[in-house]
Amino acid sequence: MQFQALSGLAQASGWPAVVTVVGNWYGRGSRGLVYGIWNSHTSLGNILGTLIAAAFVTTAWSLSFIVPGIIIGVLGIIVLLVLVPEPGLVGLPNPNVVEPAGVSPPPRRRNIPVYAEAPEEETATLLGNEEAQALSYDGKEKEGDSPSSSLEEEQAISFVDSLKIPGVVEFSLSLFFSKLVSYTFLYWLPNYINNSTSFTAAQSANLSALFDVGGIVGAILAGVLSDHSGMPASTCVVMLVIAIPMMFVYYAFADVTFGVNVFLLIIVGILVNGPYSLITTAVSADLGTHESLKGNAKAMATVTAVIDGTGSIGAAVGPLIAGPISEIDWGYVFYMLMAADVISLILLTRLVLYEVRDFIHRRRERAHVVP
Repeated sequence: MQFQALSGLAQASGWPAVVTVVGNWYGRGSRGLVYGIWNSHTSLGNILGTLIAAAFVTTAWSLSFIVPGIIIGVLGIIVLLVLVPEPGLVGLPNPNVVEPAGVSPPPRRRNIPVYAEAPEEETATLLGNEEAQALSYDGKEKEGDSPSSSLEEEQAISFVDSLKIPGVVEFSLSLFFSKLVSYTFLYWLPNYINNSTSFTAAQSANLSALFDVGGIVGAILAGVLSDHSGMPASTCVVMLVIAIPMMFVYYAFADVTFGVNVFLLIIVGILVNGPYSLITTAVSADLGTHESLKGNAKAMATVTAVIDGTGSIGAAVGPLIAGPISEIDWGYVFYMLMAADVISLILLTRLVLYEVRDFIHRRRERAHVVP
């Protein structure tokens, strides 16, 4: 158990870093599709891990751990040698940095919700007094200030300050429950199929991989919808609402035919993994580059760690409690997962209302624009 805890600690340190690196290269408002495609590596890794474990579990089970470890080590060395963490290191502009003095910042794109307009005092709290004195909230330097950028030395923000960013608490708690559902499927799905249907163990393992295939599609779909609508919380809620009855449908009809199981698993994978993927990548990066943070990459890593760390607790809790419940009845496991999705979407209600009001406001503004 101690080694598992150490392994989890080591693996958890990677996610905030990689999300931050991708966020450093792509500006706000266009990350949904980018992160959706990029995040497919998690589902592909789950599929590969399942196949590796299935290949060695009956012959040399220790290789199920050794082979993935070798793959991770080799790729880690390659990344260390070739990865450029931010554009400035190769002379390219940072898409998250505010405009310099004398240049008006571009208007906020319609697909970048901020969920609240942070007052200037909050900017001082998040950036520090020195940076806040040099910059006003709208990104312009105050009169009399020197044209030098205040972003030369980025300051990391604290855990408490990250929670003050509008939307962080809601998305963190929502991810707790949505990731609980996703990881319960990931760890218990092969066992459920094998014990609750007429399919063989080999068929059950192969079928479970289709959940991650749906996850790849779901991540990209959620990212595209979020980019085009500018409503990430609403995108998550819509997918969660549809996922709830679809999980019950899968539970009721999983043993009808092999083809029906394949179809339902892919649909459930799309709907369950879409919101989880969107929150843990594009939403985390957008909140980590909130206007009050002035493109601070260190702040982005902290916000990502807070959101994904909260979700990881749910990922640990879900499979843990699914075991005892499944011994009573697998139906109760699915009821638990549906209840978790209900709680997840309820937690996003305030943000959805904000997005709807913002959408209506933008429509009215466009209606009053004279061509």
